[in-house]
Amino acid sequence: MSGQNPQLICTVDPYEFLQIIRNPDGTIIRNPNRYPNISAAPDSNLSTAVLSKDIHINQSNNTWARIFLPRQALDNSSNNKLPLIIYCHAGGFIHCSAASTIFHDFCSDLAAQIPAVVGSVDYRLAPEHRLPAAYDDAVEALHWIKTAQDDWLRSYADLANCFIMGSSSGGNIAYHVGLRVAEEADNLRPMKIRGLILHQPYFGGTEMSRSEIRLANNPRLPQSVSDLMWELALPIGVDRDHEYCNPTTGNGSRLFDVQVGAVRAQEWKILVIGCDGDPLIDRQIEVVNVLRRKGVQVVVEFGVGGYHLIHILEQSKAKELHAILKNFVLHWVQP
Repeated sequence: MSGQNPQLICTVDPYEFLQIIRNPDGTIIRNPNRYPNISAAPDSNLSTAVLSKDIHINQSNNTWARIFLPRQALDNSSNNKLPLIIYCHAGGFIHCSAASTIFHDFCSDLAAQIPAVVGSVDYRLAPEHRLPAAYDDAVEALHWIKTAQDDWLRSYADLANCFIMGSSSGGNIAYHVGLRVAEEADNLRPMKIRGLILHQPYFGGTEMSRSEIRLANNPRLPQSVSDLMWELALPIGVDRDHEYCNPTTGNGSRLFDVQVGAVRAQEWKILVIGCDGDPLIDRQIEVVNVLRRKGVQVVVEFGVGGYHLIHILEQSKAKELHAILKNFVLHWVQP
């Protein structure tokens, strides 16, 4: 199995864990009950603290975004607009959507606690649409949002204070999208990206890291599950040292240097959040070190213990995350 240590035995059946069935044509059947969906709540007469609605991005690709607006914005007599966070959900590139209840609730809380307008991108999933389809969709969403005539975005979102954020595989998407759009920052006007927020980003490589070996059979992200998700997500015929999976392999290439140079020139800040109970922690540290060597401003928030996506699955930990994000968005990064 690609990326597997020959002396390591991971006992978890990845198909059973992910609740998927692989078809002969390469597509997969997903259990619709594993990640239930919830409808948006755009009615301002409802008592919810955060309103939400869906907007189409590309009907041909069936891509869209769910916009979250704190109710307090409707009562803002000072007319101060809120920061805009473009969010990419987790799911190993193969699961979930912006409508998944788990990410709807996460974005709703995020919008309320920062406060901010949050745009959660619904991108195409692998293996039906392998990478870079998700990157393409997120970039397209940014360009759509910058000129959108949507009343919530025009009236309440401060496009000059925009952040690209993602969790797990969404953090991988946020990273690669950030590198792409840094080169074309002028084309995003009036949107101005202030920074990237990589929440337990999903990276990998051919050789297993120490943390992946140490936590190979952990219950949240077993190594066999990670192996399968990368197999389904990456372009056919490449290994796990492809730049989509392992950004450190591009270190020193002309394209990487140009992209990172653009990030540095834009004076973006990158926040990386993780914990040592996550098998991906060593991968995240490697990427942080590469970016810092290239002169990029990186802030890290690495905790002790925990597990992959703990801030999404535990409310008490979500509050800790909100405090970190609020400091980054509203205080550490100046408008």
